[in-house]
Amino acid sequence: MLRFTYLLVLAGCLFGALWLEPLLKVGVLRQVRRLILTIAPVAALFIGWDLLAIRAGHWTFDPAQMVGVVFPGGLPLEEVLFFLVVPVCAILGFEATRQTLLRLSARRRP
Repeated sequence: MLRFTYLLVLAGCLFGALWLEPLLKVGVLRQVRRLILTIAPVAALFIGWDLLAIRAGHWTFDPAQMVGVVFPGGLPLEEVLFFLVVPVCAILGFEATRQTLLRLSARRRP
C-alpha cells in the first residue's frame, strides 16, 4: 500500500476539486483545448526543472512510495502526474471562486 502513497495524494487532490465542475458548473473540463494550452507549457517547464535537479543530485524520490514507472532521466510517473493534476485542481478552485463571486455580484445589482 505504501507504494501507492503519491498516487493516493494526487487522487485526493482530484477528489477534492472535481466536484466543483458539476456542482458549480464552472466549465473548466469542457474547455479541453484551453486547459491543455494552459497546463502544457508550465508542466514542461517544471518537468525540465525536475530532470535537471535529479541529474544534479538535488532532488530524489522515495521508490518505496512510487508504483515503479520511471521515465528517462529518473522522473517517476507520479511526478509527471503531479504537474498535471495540481494545476487542474488549482484552475477548478480558481474558476469556482471567480464564478461564484460573479454570480453573487450579479444578484446584488438592481
